[in-house]
Amino acid sequence: MTDVNKISTTQLTAKDFASDQEVKWCPGCGNYSILAQIQRVSPSLGVKKEDFVWVSGIGCSSRFPYYMDTYGIHGIHGRAPAIASGVKIARPELSVWMATGDGDLLSIGGNHFIHICRRNVGVKMILFNNKIYGLTKGQYSPTSEQGKKTKSTPYGSVDYPFNPAMISIGAGVTFYARTIDREPKHMQEMIAKASEHHGTALIEVYQNCNIFNDGAFASLTDKETKADNVLILEDGKPMVFGKDRDKGIKLDGTTPMVIDLNDGVHSINDVWVHKEYDPYGHNAFILAEFTDNEDLPVPIGIFRRFEKPTYEELLVGQIERIQEKKKVTSFEKLIGEGNVWTVE
Repeated sequence: MTDVNKISTTQLTAKDFASDQEVKWCPGCGNYSILAQIQRVSPSLGVKKEDFVWVSGIGCSSRFPYYMDTYGIHGIHGRAPAIASGVKIARPELSVWMATGDGDLLSIGGNHFIHICRRNVGVKMILFNNKIYGLTKGQYSPTSEQGKKTKSTPYGSVDYPFNPAMISIGAGVTFYARTIDREPKHMQEMIAKASEHHGTALIEVYQNCNIFNDGAFASLTDKETKADNVLILEDGKPMVFGKDRDKGIKLDGTTPMVIDLNDGVHSINDVWVHKEYDPYGHNAFILAEFTDNEDLPVPIGIFRRFEKPTYEELLVGQIERIQEKKKVTSFEKLIGEGNVWTVE
């Protein structure tokens, strides 16, 4: 069925989505890749340019709305999910996107984040995760590894880091994917699929901060090591990885383990087959546990997706049912009924 709010935009190009503002990120920052992929994909999403809205909070990532030639709001620290929810609820026909960082979303914005996930508001969120506070010059963030030495933790952080995949899946997000700033084609694919999703979508991007946390994801991006450390999730396909595609993931009950497909004991039939559609989150929770586990590769791709009515649909439906039942014909009638009294 054709969405009447969508039109063909094949005549547009990435340049049509680039604003006239000078991009003020540090040279070499992974944010440039994210911006480039968003601008390249936007013309093909089937959304009118004037129907895009970009919302952000505070941080390096949150300069994003300035660089997109669309409508946008640069909000306050941690409040991007609340602002984006308001825009989507008031104007459900708009394509509302959110740019945020690991500090902005998971620290001061953590409460707003879990509630946008549980409500299933139709907002698409891009989480720039560099495991550090960049804008405020290199303090540890909610996703920094334990023992991380920074300006605010000179002897090493004693905090246990947040796992964004685990948090969002636990909060009921209906679409969660992960990609890497140095995997442009893969990122473009994740953006397009998030756009198609009906409901809340979160894409976590592992993004290198070359000034304050350079090399945080080096094992996942270096040519010599990434094949053995990155597991590319593909729907309906076995979880195979490695330079020679000779390693696989096997489930022992609910415990994942790496197997050697050339050891004469295991075969491709033993490998766990990925399924994106996961309404209960069982598979996604297991995949989320791969995060920062030295014995397992890091998954990228769609961990989980399923659909249920969105918050804005339920709210609009409720309003329409009440209006039909009450037959309200004027504002005066609305405020003049029920518990009212007259002051003499």
